[in-house]
Amino acid sequence: MAEQRRPQRLDQPREPRRLTLPRFDPEAFGRWSEGIARGMGTANFIVYMTVVITAWFVWNTLAPADLRFDPYTFTFLTLVLSLQASYAAPLILLAQNRQADRDRVTQEEDRRRATMQKADTEYLAREIAALRNAMGEVATRDFLRSELARLAEELDEASQRRHRLERRQQERAAARAEGRDGLEEPRDDLDGDFAHDGRPEGRD
Repeated sequence: MAEQRRPQRLDQPREPRRLTLPRFDPEAFGRWSEGIARGMGTANFIVYMTVVITAWFVWNTLAPADLRFDPYTFTFLTLVLSLQASYAAPLILLAQNRQADRDRVTQEEDRRRATMQKADTEYLAREIAALRNAMGEVATRDFLRSELARLAEELDEASQRRHRLERRQQERAAARAEGRDGLEEPRDDLDGDFAHDGRPEGRD
């Protein structure tokens, strides 16, 4: 049974007919255009093209008249060169656009890396400044060595005074035992320098 056509309504616009075009891979076509652009930008292409055009001129000028396929004014050669130029220009522009896209991506990546490096550098600078400030409050080796040496000297002096005091107390005890308790004994000026715990008065 044949398919019945729907009646066309005048109050609705006609649906546009879709034109199906052949599909191709843009990436593959772009690589192909870049290859052509690179080939046309070499010295070999210029040399080969010069050889072909020279042979064309010579053949269509010196060959017998019945064998000349493009006599003067070389209309067919002009058409070929025009077609070549008309296709070469868009291919070169396409290759340049692809290169510009790659350059833009590269610049964005370089800018992102430069931003990250700048942030890392600023962070390291702040950390170094913080460490420098912290090192200013930390005791250095020379300072600790000098403080320990001073403390050792004070301990030696306190030990010597304690030994002197103990020796004088022993002498007094021996004198008392011999019956010389009533005799006045010279007081050592070191006796008053010690507190009850044996440390010199006036020292922490």
